[in-house]
Amino acid sequence: MEGGAQLGAGGFELPPGDGGEGPDGGGAASEPGTADDPAGGPGLSGPPGRGLGEVGPQPGAVPLARPMEIGADVGWGEDDWAEVRTRAQRAGRAYVWLNLVEQRMRAVVAAVLRPIYEPVHGEEWVIAAAGPAGQEWVQRAVAVREVSRRKGYLLDPADDTLISFLTLPQLRELMVQHWPCFEPYFDERREVELALDELEVARSAVARNRALSETVLAQAERMCRRLLELLGAAPEGAAAAGRLPVDAVEELVGDRFADVVGVHGDRVRLQRQLPAEDLFGGARRLDAIGIGLNLLVQNYSGRRLVRLAEAGCRVRLLFLNPASSAVKRRERELGLKKGELARSVETNILHMRRVRARLRDQGAFEIHVFDETPRFTAYMVDGDGPDGLAVVQSYLRGARGMETPVLVLRGPGRTVPSAVRDEGEAALFPAYREEFEAFWGDSRPVS
Repeated sequence: MEGGAQLGAGGFELPPGDGGEGPDGGGAASEPGTADDPAGGPGLSGPPGRGLGEVGPQPGAVPLARPMEIGADVGWGEDDWAEVRTRAQRAGRAYVWLNLVEQRMRAVVAAVLRPIYEPVHGEEWVIAAAGPAGQEWVQRAVAVREVSRRKGYLLDPADDTLISFLTLPQLRELMVQHWPCFEPYFDERREVELALDELEVARSAVARNRALSETVLAQAERMCRRLLELLGAAPEGAAAAGRLPVDAVEELVGDRFADVVGVHGDRVRLQRQLPAEDLFGGARRLDAIGIGLNLLVQNYSGRRLVRLAEAGCRVRLLFLNPASSAVKRRERELGLKKGELARSVETNILHMRRVRARLRDQGAFEIHVFDETPRFTAYMVDGDGPDGLAVVQSYLRGARGMETPVLVLRGPGRTVPSAVRDEGEAALFPAYREEFEAFWGDSRPVS
Protein backbone atom coordinates (compact mmCIF):
# COMPACT_ATOMS: atom_id res chain seq x y z
CA MET A 1 0.00 0.00 0.00
CA GLU A 2 1.51 3.29 -1.08
CA GLY A 3 2.65 5.47 1.83
CA GLY A 4 1.29 2.92 4.39
CA ALA A 5 2.67 0.25 6.69
CA GLN A 6 3.67 -3.17 5.38
CA LEU A 7 3.65 -6.51 7.21
CA GLY A 8 6.44 -9.06 7.24
CA ALA A 9 5.87 -12.81 7.36
CA GLY A 10 5.90 -12.84 11.14
CA GLY A 11 3.28 -10.16 11.57
CA PHE A 12 5.77 -7.39 12.39
CA GLU A 13 5.23 -3.92 10.97
CA LEU A 14 7.53 -2.67 8.24
CA PRO A 15 8.33 0.95 7.42
CA PRO A 16 6.32 2.63 4.69
CA GLY A 17 7.94 2.32 1.27
CA ASP A 18 7.54 4.02 -2.05
CA GLY A 19 5.61 1.15 -3.63
CA GLY A 20 7.80 1.41 -6.77
CA GLU A 21 8.29 -0.87 -9.69
CA GLY A 22 11.11 -3.09 -8.37
CA PRO A 23 10.64 -6.83 -8.30
CA ASP A 24 10.35 -6.85 -4.50
CA GLY A 25 7.99 -3.91 -4.36
CA GLY A 26 10.73 -1.50 -3.23
CA GLY A 27 11.19 0.30 -6.59
CA ALA A 28 14.35 2.24 -7.42
CA ALA A 29 14.66 3.40 -3.86
CA SER A 30 15.29 -0.18 -2.77
CA GLU A 31 18.53 -0.48 -4.69
CA PRO A 32 21.50 -0.84 -2.34
CA GLY A 33 23.88 2.05 -1.84
CA THR A 34 21.49 4.85 -2.86
CA ALA A 35 21.14 8.14 -1.09
CA ASP A 36 17.81 7.04 0.35
CA ASP A 37 19.38 4.37 2.55
CA PRO A 38 18.75 4.94 6.25
CA ALA A 39 21.57 6.10 8.44
CA GLY A 40 22.14 2.68 9.84
CA GLY A 41 23.61 1.50 6.58
CA PRO A 42 22.50 0.20 3.23
CA GLY A 43 19.54 -2.14 3.27
CA LEU A 44 18.81 -1.61 7.00
CA SER A 45 15.40 -0.36 8.07
CA GLY A 46 16.15 0.65 11.63
CA PRO A 47 16.59 4.26 12.74
CA PRO A 48 20.03 5.67 13.64
CA GLY A 49 21.46 4.08 16.74
CA ARG A 50 19.53 0.75 16.43
CA GLY A 51 21.41 -2.48 16.15
CA LEU A 52 21.00 -5.02 13.42
CA GLY A 53 17.79 -7.01 13.80
CA GLU A 54 16.15 -4.60 16.25
CA VAL A 55 12.76 -3.48 15.00
CA GLY A 56 10.79 -0.58 16.41
CA PRO A 57 7.74 1.49 15.51
CA GLN A 58 8.12 3.68 12.46
CA PRO A 59 6.52 7.04 11.82
CA GLY A 60 3.15 6.53 10.14
CA ALA A 61 3.09 2.77 10.82
CA VAL A 62 -0.15 1.15 12.12
CA PRO A 63 0.49 -1.38 14.94
CA LEU A 64 -1.15 -4.74 14.29
CA ALA A 65 -1.53 -7.68 16.66
CA ARG A 66 -0.21 -11.08 15.80
CA PRO A 67 -2.92 -13.29 14.27
CA MET A 68 -4.55 -15.70 16.76
CA GLU A 69 -4.34 -19.42 16.25
CA ILE A 70 -7.46 -20.49 14.35
CA GLY A 71 -9.55 -23.23 15.92
CA ALA A 72 -8.22 -22.95 19.44
CA ASP A 73 -11.71 -22.55 20.98
CA VAL A 74 -13.79 -24.54 18.49
CA GLY A 75 -14.16 -27.72 20.53
CA TRP A 76 -17.25 -28.41 22.66
CA GLY A 77 -17.14 -30.15 25.98
CA GLU A 78 -19.74 -32.39 27.55
CA ASP A 79 -21.54 -29.45 29.18
CA ASP A 80 -21.72 -27.60 25.86
CA TRP A 81 -23.28 -30.59 24.11
CA ALA A 82 -25.75 -31.08 26.96
CA GLU A 83 -26.82 -27.45 26.67
CA VAL A 84 -27.40 -27.52 22.91
CA ARG A 85 -29.32 -30.80 23.18
CA THR A 86 -31.57 -29.22 25.78
CA ARG A 87 -32.09 -26.22 23.51
CA ALA A 88 -32.92 -28.47 20.57
CA GLN A 89 -35.39 -30.52 22.61
CA ARG A 90 -37.23 -27.45 23.84
CA ALA A 91 -37.26 -25.86 20.39
CA GLY A 92 -38.57 -29.10 18.90
CA ARG A 93 -41.47 -29.26 21.36
CA ALA A 94 -42.32 -25.63 20.74
CA TYR A 95 -42.12 -26.13 16.97
CA VAL A 96 -44.66 -28.94 17.04
CA TRP A 97 -47.17 -26.79 18.93
CA LEU A 98 -46.55 -23.71 16.76
CA ASN A 99 -46.90 -25.79 13.61
CA LEU A 100 -50.29 -27.08 14.76
CA VAL A 101 -51.50 -23.58 15.58
CA GLU A 102 -50.28 -22.15 12.27
CA GLN A 103 -51.95 -24.89 10.27
CA ARG A 104 -55.20 -24.39 12.15
CA MET A 105 -55.04 -20.61 11.67
CA ARG A 106 -54.37 -21.07 7.97
CA ALA A 107 -57.37 -23.38 7.62
CA VAL A 108 -59.65 -21.01 9.55
CA VAL A 109 -58.60 -17.92 7.58
CA ALA A 110 -59.03 -19.74 4.27
CA ALA A 111 -62.42 -21.15 5.23
CA VAL A 112 -63.79 -17.72 6.21
CA LEU A 113 -62.18 -15.31 3.75
CA ARG A 114 -61.89 -17.40 0.58
CA PRO A 115 -65.67 -17.47 -0.13
CA ILE A 116 -65.74 -13.68 0.26
CA TYR A 117 -62.81 -12.67 -1.97
CA GLU A 118 -62.27 -15.58 -4.39
CA PRO A 119 -65.42 -15.08 -6.50
CA VAL A 120 -64.19 -11.60 -7.46
CA HIS A 121 -60.38 -11.85 -7.32
CA GLY A 122 -59.78 -15.52 -8.14
CA GLU A 123 -56.39 -16.92 -7.11
CA GLU A 124 -55.32 -13.49 -5.87
CA TRP A 125 -57.93 -13.45 -3.14
CA VAL A 126 -55.23 -13.36 -0.44
CA ILE A 127 -53.73 -10.19 -1.96
CA ALA A 128 -57.15 -8.60 -2.03
CA ALA A 129 -57.87 -9.62 1.55
CA ALA A 130 -54.56 -8.17 2.74
CA GLY A 131 -55.48 -4.78 1.27
CA PRO A 132 -53.19 -1.73 1.23
CA ALA A 133 -52.11 -2.28 4.85
CA GLY A 134 -50.68 -5.69 4.06
CA GLN A 135 -49.32 -4.93 0.62
CA GLU A 136 -45.68 -5.23 1.68
CA TRP A 137 -45.79 -8.58 3.42
CA VAL A 138 -48.17 -10.19 0.95
CA GLN A 139 -45.89 -9.25 -1.96
CA ARG A 140 -43.00 -10.76 -0.03
CA ALA A 141 -45.00 -13.97 0.29
CA VAL A 142 -45.63 -13.91 -3.48
CA ALA A 143 -41.89 -13.61 -4.14
CA VAL A 144 -41.08 -16.49 -1.78
CA ARG A 145 -43.66 -18.67 -3.50
CA GLU A 146 -42.17 -17.96 -6.92
CA VAL A 147 -38.68 -18.84 -5.70
CA SER A 148 -40.01 -22.07 -4.19
CA ARG A 149 -41.67 -22.95 -7.49
CA ARG A 150 -38.50 -22.40 -9.51
CA LYS A 151 -36.29 -24.37 -7.15
CA GLY A 152 -38.72 -27.22 -6.70
CA TYR A 153 -39.30 -26.74 -2.96
CA LEU A 154 -43.03 -27.39 -3.26
CA LEU A 155 -43.29 -31.14 -2.77
CA ASP A 156 -47.02 -31.10 -1.97
CA PRO A 157 -49.34 -29.46 -4.55
CA ALA A 158 -51.60 -28.43 -1.67
CA ASP A 159 -48.87 -26.01 -0.54
CA ASP A 160 -48.78 -24.20 -3.89
CA THR A 161 -51.12 -21.50 -2.61
CA LEU A 162 -50.28 -18.02 -1.43
CA ILE A 163 -51.84 -18.52 1.98
CA SER A 164 -49.39 -21.36 2.63
CA PHE A 165 -46.58 -18.81 2.59
CA LEU A 166 -48.10 -16.49 5.19
CA THR A 167 -46.57 -16.56 8.65
CA LEU A 168 -48.47 -16.76 11.91
CA PRO A 169 -48.35 -12.95 12.54
CA GLN A 170 -49.65 -12.33 9.01
CA LEU A 171 -52.51 -14.79 9.49
CA ARG A 172 -53.29 -13.05 12.75
CA GLU A 173 -53.36 -9.72 10.91
CA LEU A 174 -55.87 -11.05 8.38
CA MET A 175 -58.09 -12.33 11.18
CA VAL A 176 -57.95 -9.05 13.10
CA GLN A 177 -58.59 -6.91 9.99
CA HIS A 178 -61.65 -8.98 9.08
CA TRP A 179 -62.90 -9.82 12.56
CA PRO A 180 -66.59 -9.15 11.68
CA CYS A 181 -66.28 -12.09 9.28
CA PHE A 182 -64.89 -14.34 12.03
CA GLU A 183 -67.11 -13.14 14.86
CA PRO A 184 -70.01 -15.51 14.10
CA TYR A 185 -67.64 -18.45 14.69
CA PHE A 186 -65.40 -17.21 17.52
CA ASP A 187 -66.54 -15.03 20.41
CA GLU A 188 -63.29 -14.54 22.31
CA ARG A 189 -61.53 -12.03 20.05
CA ARG A 190 -59.44 -10.50 22.85
CA GLU A 191 -58.35 -13.89 24.14
CA VAL A 192 -57.33 -15.02 20.65
CA GLU A 193 -55.27 -11.86 20.11
CA LEU A 194 -53.56 -12.08 23.52
CA ALA A 195 -52.70 -15.74 23.02
CA LEU A 196 -51.19 -15.04 19.59
CA ASP A 197 -49.22 -12.10 21.01
CA GLU A 198 -47.79 -14.26 23.79
CA LEU A 199 -46.75 -16.88 21.24
CA GLU A 200 -44.53 -14.37 19.45
CA VAL A 201 -41.73 -14.78 22.00
CA ALA A 202 -41.52 -18.52 21.45
CA ARG A 203 -42.08 -18.26 17.68
CA SER A 204 -39.28 -15.74 17.29
CA ALA A 205 -36.88 -17.82 19.38
CA VAL A 206 -37.63 -21.02 17.42
CA ALA A 207 -37.36 -19.28 14.04
CA ARG A 208 -33.92 -17.90 14.92
CA ASN A 209 -32.61 -20.92 16.83
CA ARG A 210 -32.35 -19.01 20.09
CA ALA A 211 -32.65 -20.59 23.51
CA LEU A 212 -36.08 -21.20 25.05
CA SER A 213 -36.37 -21.23 28.81
CA GLU A 214 -38.61 -23.80 30.51
CA THR A 215 -40.96 -21.00 31.53
CA VAL A 216 -41.38 -19.69 27.98
CA LEU A 217 -41.81 -23.24 26.62
CA ALA A 218 -44.48 -24.07 29.21
CA GLN A 219 -46.28 -20.81 28.48
CA ALA A 220 -46.13 -21.46 24.73
CA GLU A 221 -47.58 -24.95 25.15
CA ARG A 222 -50.41 -23.62 27.32
CA MET A 223 -51.19 -20.85 24.85
CA CYS A 224 -51.11 -23.22 21.87
CA ARG A 225 -53.42 -25.66 23.61
CA ARG A 226 -55.78 -22.83 24.50
CA LEU A 227 -55.69 -21.43 20.95
CA LEU A 228 -56.53 -24.80 19.47
CA GLU A 229 -59.50 -24.96 21.81
CA LEU A 230 -60.63 -21.45 20.88
CA LEU A 231 -60.25 -22.20 17.17
CA GLY A 232 -62.25 -25.39 17.48
CA ALA A 233 -59.34 -27.75 16.87
CA ALA A 234 -59.06 -29.49 20.24
CA PRO A 235 -59.16 -33.30 19.91
CA GLU A 236 -62.29 -35.09 20.98
CA GLY A 237 -62.29 -35.61 24.72
CA ALA A 238 -59.45 -33.16 25.31
CA ALA A 239 -61.65 -30.89 27.39
CA ALA A 240 -62.15 -33.69 29.89
CA ALA A 241 -58.48 -34.60 29.93
CA GLY A 242 -57.59 -32.20 32.71
CA ARG A 243 -55.69 -34.86 34.62
CA LEU A 244 -52.86 -35.12 32.08
CA PRO A 245 -53.84 -33.62 28.69
CA VAL A 246 -52.65 -35.43 25.59
CA ASP A 247 -49.48 -33.70 24.49
CA ALA A 248 -48.93 -32.61 20.88
CA VAL A 249 -45.56 -34.32 20.83
CA GLU A 250 -47.13 -37.47 22.25
CA GLU A 251 -49.60 -37.50 19.37
CA LEU A 252 -46.74 -37.47 16.86
CA VAL A 253 -44.39 -40.03 18.39
CA GLY A 254 -46.72 -41.92 20.72
CA ASP A 255 -46.68 -45.09 18.61
CA ARG A 256 -42.95 -45.47 19.32
CA PHE A 257 -43.47 -45.84 23.07
CA ALA A 258 -46.65 -47.93 23.36
CA ASP A 259 -48.95 -46.14 25.83
CA VAL A 260 -46.15 -44.86 28.08
CA VAL A 261 -46.49 -41.08 28.39
CA GLY A 262 -44.08 -40.45 31.26
CA VAL A 263 -41.04 -41.99 32.92
CA HIS A 264 -39.69 -40.69 36.24
CA GLY A 265 -36.67 -41.73 38.24
CA ASP A 266 -38.65 -41.96 41.47
CA ARG A 267 -42.01 -41.06 42.98
CA VAL A 268 -40.83 -37.64 44.13
CA ARG A 269 -40.19 -36.58 40.53
CA LEU A 270 -43.55 -37.99 39.51
CA GLN A 271 -45.41 -35.92 42.09
CA ARG A 272 -43.71 -32.72 40.91
CA GLN A 273 -45.40 -33.13 37.54
CA LEU A 274 -48.50 -35.07 38.58
CA PRO A 275 -49.46 -34.41 42.22
CA ALA A 276 -51.82 -36.80 43.96
CA GLU A 277 -54.55 -34.16 43.85
CA ASP A 278 -54.38 -34.07 40.06
CA LEU A 279 -54.06 -37.84 39.69
CA PHE A 280 -56.99 -38.85 41.89
CA GLY A 281 -59.13 -35.70 41.86
CA GLY A 282 -62.47 -36.09 40.08
CA ALA A 283 -61.91 -39.80 39.41
CA ARG A 284 -64.91 -41.97 38.52
CA ARG A 285 -63.06 -45.21 39.11
CA LEU A 286 -59.94 -46.04 41.10
CA ASP A 287 -58.23 -49.45 41.21
CA ALA A 288 -55.00 -49.72 43.22
CA ILE A 289 -52.72 -52.64 44.08
CA GLY A 290 -49.53 -52.68 46.12
CA ILE A 291 -47.96 -53.36 49.49
CA GLY A 292 -49.15 -50.28 51.41
CA LEU A 293 -50.51 -47.95 48.69
CA ASN A 294 -48.67 -45.01 50.23
CA LEU A 295 -49.10 -42.77 47.17
CA LEU A 296 -52.83 -42.75 47.85
CA VAL A 297 -53.06 -43.21 51.61
CA GLN A 298 -50.32 -40.79 52.64
CA ASN A 299 -50.74 -38.14 49.92
CA TYR A 300 -54.51 -37.91 49.50
CA SER A 301 -56.47 -37.01 52.62
CA GLY A 302 -59.32 -39.04 54.00
CA ARG A 303 -61.76 -36.13 53.62
CA ARG A 304 -60.99 -35.92 49.92
CA LEU A 305 -61.44 -39.66 49.54
CA VAL A 306 -64.82 -39.41 51.24
CA ARG A 307 -65.90 -36.61 48.90
CA LEU A 308 -64.59 -38.58 45.94
CA ALA A 309 -66.55 -41.68 46.89
CA GLU A 310 -69.70 -39.71 47.72
CA ALA A 311 -69.48 -38.12 44.26
CA GLY A 312 -69.84 -41.59 42.73
CA CYS A 313 -66.27 -42.86 42.39
CA ARG A 314 -65.96 -46.63 42.69
CA VAL A 315 -62.83 -47.59 44.65
CA ARG A 316 -61.07 -50.96 44.86
CA LEU A 317 -57.94 -51.12 47.03
CA LEU A 318 -55.77 -54.23 47.17
CA PHE A 319 -53.15 -54.37 49.96
CA LEU A 320 -50.55 -57.02 50.70
CA ASN A 321 -51.73 -59.02 53.72
CA PRO A 322 -49.66 -57.70 56.67
CA ALA A 323 -49.77 -61.16 58.26
CA SER A 324 -48.41 -62.99 55.20
CA SER A 325 -44.94 -64.41 54.76
CA ALA A 326 -44.44 -62.10 51.75
CA VAL A 327 -44.35 -59.11 54.11
CA LYS A 328 -41.62 -60.77 56.18
CA ARG A 329 -39.54 -61.45 53.05
CA ARG A 330 -39.96 -57.84 51.94
CA GLU A 331 -38.82 -56.62 55.36
CA ARG A 332 -35.64 -58.69 55.03
CA GLU A 333 -35.02 -57.33 51.51
CA LEU A 334 -35.26 -53.75 52.72
CA GLY A 335 -33.31 -54.34 55.92
CA LEU A 336 -36.24 -53.31 58.13
CA LYS A 337 -36.88 -54.43 61.66
CA LYS A 338 -39.20 -57.36 62.14
CA GLY A 339 -42.82 -56.26 61.96
CA GLU A 340 -42.01 -52.69 60.87
CA LEU A 341 -43.46 -53.01 57.37
CA ALA A 342 -46.41 -55.07 58.62
CA ARG A 343 -47.39 -52.36 61.11
CA SER A 344 -47.16 -49.72 58.37
CA VAL A 345 -49.50 -51.70 56.10
CA GLU A 346 -51.92 -52.31 58.98
CA THR A 347 -52.03 -48.58 59.71
CA ASN A 348 -52.87 -47.80 56.09
CA ILE A 349 -55.62 -50.42 56.00
CA LEU A 350 -57.16 -49.11 59.23
CA HIS A 351 -57.15 -45.58 57.80
CA MET A 352 -58.98 -46.76 54.67
CA ARG A 353 -61.50 -48.64 56.85
CA ARG A 354 -62.27 -45.42 58.72
CA VAL A 355 -62.82 -43.65 55.39
CA ARG A 356 -65.15 -46.42 54.26
CA ALA A 357 -67.10 -46.27 57.52
CA ARG A 358 -68.04 -42.64 56.82
CA LEU A 359 -69.68 -43.48 53.48
CA ARG A 360 -73.35 -44.07 52.84
CA ASP A 361 -72.62 -46.64 50.13
CA GLN A 362 -69.79 -48.70 51.60
CA GLY A 363 -70.14 -51.31 48.89
CA ALA A 364 -68.58 -48.91 46.38
CA PHE A 365 -65.43 -48.67 48.51
CA GLU A 366 -63.87 -52.14 48.63
CA ILE A 367 -60.73 -53.15 50.51
CA HIS A 368 -59.04 -56.51 49.90
CA VAL A 369 -55.75 -58.16 50.86
CA PHE A 370 -53.63 -60.70 48.92
CA ASP A 371 -50.97 -63.15 50.09
CA GLU A 372 -48.80 -63.56 46.97
CA THR A 373 -45.37 -62.08 46.43
CA PRO A 374 -45.92 -58.45 45.31
CA ARG A 375 -44.47 -57.76 41.89
CA PHE A 376 -45.62 -54.20 41.25
CA THR A 377 -47.75 -51.37 42.58
CA ALA A 378 -50.26 -49.70 40.29
CA TYR A 379 -52.86 -46.95 40.55
CA MET A 380 -55.34 -47.07 37.66
CA VAL A 381 -57.65 -44.05 37.38
CA ASP A 382 -60.60 -43.91 34.95
CA GLY A 383 -59.16 -46.60 32.73
CA ASP A 384 -62.31 -46.61 30.62
CA GLY A 385 -62.35 -42.87 29.89
CA PRO A 386 -60.51 -40.37 27.66
CA ASP A 387 -58.35 -39.17 30.56
CA GLY A 388 -57.55 -42.58 32.02
CA LEU A 389 -54.11 -42.93 33.57
CA ALA A 390 -52.09 -45.55 35.38
CA VAL A 391 -49.06 -45.02 37.60
CA VAL A 392 -46.99 -48.20 37.79
CA GLN A 393 -43.86 -49.12 39.76
CA SER A 394 -41.98 -52.41 39.95
CA TYR A 395 -40.63 -53.59 43.29
CA LEU A 396 -36.84 -53.69 43.44
CA ARG A 397 -34.97 -55.77 46.00
CA GLY A 398 -33.14 -52.98 47.80
CA ALA A 399 -35.33 -49.94 47.13
CA ARG A 400 -38.54 -48.74 48.75
CA GLY A 401 -41.51 -47.63 46.69
CA MET A 402 -40.58 -43.96 46.99
CA GLU A 403 -37.22 -44.67 45.31
CA THR A 404 -38.16 -46.91 42.39
CA PRO A 405 -38.73 -45.75 38.77
CA VAL A 406 -42.27 -44.80 37.76
CA LEU A 407 -44.14 -45.32 34.49
CA VAL A 408 -47.18 -43.22 33.60
CA LEU A 409 -49.50 -44.98 31.16
CA ARG A 410 -52.32 -43.55 29.06
CA GLY A 411 -55.60 -45.44 29.26
CA PRO A 412 -57.46 -47.08 26.35
CA GLY A 413 -59.30 -43.82 25.65
CA ARG A 414 -56.07 -42.32 24.35
CA THR A 415 -56.58 -40.00 21.38
CA VAL A 416 -53.26 -40.80 19.73
CA PRO A 417 -53.95 -42.30 16.27
CA SER A 418 -51.38 -45.08 16.20
CA ALA A 419 -50.96 -48.77 15.69
CA VAL A 420 -50.74 -49.18 19.46
CA ARG A 421 -54.41 -48.40 19.88
CA ASP A 422 -55.33 -50.89 17.15
CA GLU A 423 -53.14 -53.63 18.55
CA GLY A 424 -54.18 -53.82 22.19
CA GLU A 425 -51.58 -56.45 22.97
CA ALA A 426 -48.82 -53.87 22.45
CA ALA A 427 -50.17 -51.55 25.18
CA LEU A 428 -49.12 -51.80 28.83
CA PHE A 429 -52.25 -50.47 30.51
CA PRO A 430 -54.40 -53.52 29.68
CA ALA A 431 -51.63 -55.86 30.83
CA TYR A 432 -51.48 -54.31 34.29
CA ARG A 433 -55.26 -54.17 34.50
CA GLU A 434 -55.45 -57.90 33.78
CA GLU A 435 -52.90 -58.54 36.51
CA PHE A 436 -54.94 -56.47 38.92
CA GLU A 437 -58.09 -58.43 38.09
CA ALA A 438 -56.24 -61.72 38.59
CA PHE A 439 -54.94 -60.63 42.01
CA TRP A 440 -58.37 -59.28 42.93
CA GLY A 441 -60.01 -62.59 42.10
CA ASP A 442 -57.65 -64.44 44.47
CA SER A 443 -57.84 -61.86 47.28
CA ARG A 444 -59.95 -61.69 50.45
CA PRO A 445 -62.14 -58.77 51.56
CA VAL A 446 -61.36 -56.80 54.71
CA SER A 447 -64.37 -56.44 56.97
